[in-house]
Amino acid sequence: MVGKVSERVLLREGLERTDNGMKQTSWPDVPAINQKNYYTDYMKRDDQVLALRPQAEATRDRLVQTAKDRDRALARNGHAEVPLPIPDLQGAEDATATADGQLDPSKIIVIHPGSQNLRIGFASDALPKTIPTALATKFPQTESEMYEALPRRKFEGKTPTNKWSKKYQKMCSELKVEMRANKRKVLPNSKELVVNYNRRTEAEKIPTHNDPLQVEWTDLENLEDPNSAASCFIGQAALRVPDDSNPKFKVWWPMHYGWLNEDEYTTAEHLCDDFETLLDRAIRQELGLTKSSSWRNYSCVFVIPDLYDKRYVEQVLKSCMSWFEFNRVCFIQESMAAAFGAGYTQACVVDVGAQKTSIACVEDGLMVEDSRINMKYGGFDVTDTFIRMMLYDNFPYQDINLRRRYDFLLAEELKMKHCTMQQADISVQLYQFHLRAPNQPTHKYQFKTYDEVILAPMGFYEPNIFDNSTKLRGRRKLMDRSYNSYDVDVPDDPQSAAQLAILALVQPSVASGANGFQPSASDPNLATPMKEKSQPFNFLSRENGTPMGSNAPSPGPEGTSTPVPAPFLFSANGNGTASPAPNGTAGASGTNGARNGLSPAPPPPGMFVDSTARSAKTLAIERDAVLPVAPLDIAILTSIQNAAKGDDKKLRDYLGSIMVIGGGSKTPAFTQTLEDKLKARRPDLFDRILVSRSARDMDEQVVTWKGASVFAKLPANDSWITPFEFERLGARVLHHKVLWAW
Repeated sequence: MVGKVSERVLLREGLERTDNGMKQTSWPDVPAINQKNYYTDYMKRDDQVLALRPQAEATRDRLVQTAKDRDRALARNGHAEVPLPIPDLQGAEDATATADGQLDPSKIIVIHPGSQNLRIGFASDALPKTIPTALATKFPQTESEMYEALPRRKFEGKTPTNKWSKKYQKMCSELKVEMRANKRKVLPNSKELVVNYNRRTEAEKIPTHNDPLQVEWTDLENLEDPNSAASCFIGQAALRVPDDSNPKFKVWWPMHYGWLNEDEYTTAEHLCDDFETLLDRAIRQELGLTKSSSWRNYSCVFVIPDLYDKRYVEQVLKSCMSWFEFNRVCFIQESMAAAFGAGYTQACVVDVGAQKTSIACVEDGLMVEDSRINMKYGGFDVTDTFIRMMLYDNFPYQDINLRRRYDFLLAEELKMKHCTMQQADISVQLYQFHLRAPNQPTHKYQFKTYDEVILAPMGFYEPNIFDNSTKLRGRRKLMDRSYNSYDVDVPDDPQSAAQLAILALVQPSVASGANGFQPSASDPNLATPMKEKSQPFNFLSRENGTPMGSNAPSPGPEGTSTPVPAPFLFSANGNGTASPAPNGTAGASGTNGARNGLSPAPPPPGMFVDSTARSAKTLAIERDAVLPVAPLDIAILTSIQNAAKGDDKKLRDYLGSIMVIGGGSKTPAFTQTLEDKLKARRPDLFDRILVSRSARDMDEQVVTWKGASVFAKLPANDSWITPFEFERLGARVLHHKVLWAW
C-alpha cells in the first residue's frame, strides 16, 4: 500500500489539488430523508384516483344542487324563517334525481345471459323476457348435418363391455334396493314390460287438418334484409326455423356451459359479433328500443358468473360502452344477485342451470371467494341422458336427434313432463307424445317408462352417467386466459380453494404445486386477493408448531376435543382413498395430514428449489384440461366447509340456509332429495341441514335476474362505470369499480 504523498511531490508532478469554490452542479441539493419519520399520501386518497374522483364530484354537485333548490323554494314561499315540511323536500330531491335518469328504474336494463337462456328486461319490470341464446343465420349446412347426432349412439350395442350400459344397469339395481328399503312396491318384470311394449308400438299418422296444436314455424320472409348475410333470427324464432328450409339456416349458440362457445366458432370476431348481435336484437325486439340513438339514455346492469373469465368481462364492458353506448354500466355476480333477489343475508346459493351448476356462499351481501364452485353439468345433461336411457329401452322414436330443432324442443318437453325425483311415482306408466316436424304429417307415439324418469335426474349425484366427452373441446381455442399486468407469465383469472378441491377429486395431481407440495394459503394463483386466506384443503388444521420449534405441541383446533363422526370422504372411483379435497377430520396435524393422504407443508421460500418445477402457466393449463364434475352433495359440502374456515357456527348456519335456484332444479322433489343426500353425508348435523327454494314463491329461473334489478335500484351504488372513465382507463377501471377483489 502506497503511503501518504507530500504536497511538494504532488506539486512537482502537477497533481496539486486546487479549489476554486465552484459547485459541482447547479441542481439544488436535496436533503436525505429521515428514515425514522417520513410520510406520504400518494395514491392513498380517493381524489387521487380517476375512477373514484367523478363519483365524489357528483355527490358534491348533488348536495350543492339540493341546497340551491331548498333556498329557492324558501325564497319563493316568502317566509324564509319558516322551514318547508320534510316530505316536500324529499319529493323535490326525488324529482331531481329522476330527472337526469340516475334513479329511474325504467331507464335501467338488466341483462342475465345463461348457458341456454337469456333474460333481459327493465329494472322496473316484475319479470324479465326470456329467450334462448340462439341465432339462426344462413349457412350451407344445418347443425344436424355438421355434427354427430345427440344422444350419441355408442351404447346401442348393449354389449357387456359397454361402460355406459354397465353404469345404467348398476343404477337400476341400486334403485331397486333403495326402493325395497323404503317399503316401495317393486315388480320383478317391470323393465321387461317397458322394453317389450316400446319395441312393438308403431307410430300413428294424424292428418294436418285433424291436429289442432300445429306448430307455427318461422316464416323466412320475415327477415329484415333477405339479401344480407348478417340478417338472422334470435331466440324462439331461431329454434322454429324449419330444418329443410331453402336457403338453409344454422343455429349458433354463443354461450355454452356458462362460458363463450369457442368450439363451434372459427374466429373470435365471429363469436363476439354473434354475442353482441344477440343482445342487440333482444333489446330491439323484446324491450322495444328500436332506435340505437336512445340507448345512451339507459344504464345497464350485467350479471356475470361467480367464477368468471376476465377476458369475457372485459369484452362485455367494451361492447356495452362501444357498441351499445350505454349511459352507465355495472356488474354483479350471480350468487350475489340471487341473494338480493331472495332477500337472504346469509345463504349457500346452488344455481342449477341448463349446462352448468354453480355453488357459492354469500354472507352479508358479499360472496366468500374460496367457496365458489362451477361444475359443467345441468338440465340439458338430464335431457340428453333421459333420451339415451329411453333409446336403450327401445324408445319408439329411434331417430330422435337433439341436433335437430324440433327434436330438441320435443326432448325438453318430455323431460319437463315426465322426469321426477319422487320414488312414489316410479311405476310402469303409459304416455304419449306428438312429433310435429315441418312439412310432414303429425305422428302420434305411445311409450312406457319405468325408472328412466328418476335415474336421469339422479345423474346430479352420479355425474359419470352424463356424456362429458366433448365439454372441454375447443376450450381456450380462440380467447386466451388473462395474465397479470406486471408478470405476463402468471394467469390472474379468479380461482377458489373449493374449485381446486373439485378438480383434485377428478385428478389429484392438479392440487400439487412446484416440487409436489400443496399450494399454501398465500399462493396468489389459488384465489383472488383477500386479506385472509385459509388452507384450501385442510382449513381445520391449525397445529403448525410454534415459530421457535418448541417441543411442546400446539393446541388442537376448536371443536375437535369431542370425537365427531367423519362427515364424508372424497373418494375417486369409490375406492375409499381420501383425496386432497377438504375433510372435516383429516389432517389435524402434520403427521395426521400425511397419514390421511395430504401433502406435507411447503418448504420455506428459497429452499429445495427444483429447476424442473411447473410454472404458474403450466399449472393453469393443466387445471383447464380437467373437467370440473363432482356429485352435487359433495360439491355443496366442499363449498360450505371452505366458506366456514373451521368456524362451527358458520358451518351450521350455511347448512341451514341452502337455497336452490335455476331452471335445472324445477324437477319435482329435487330439494327433498338433495336434503336427504346431505343428511346422509353429515349425520352428525341431521337436524341442522335445510334445503329450500327461493323465498316469496318466486320462479327459480328468474331469482338471479330479480336480484340484479333490486341491486340496480339501490340509491347508493358505487360500482357504476361511465363512458368518461372507460375512455380514460379502459378495462383497468374494473379494479376500482367492482364490488369484489378484481
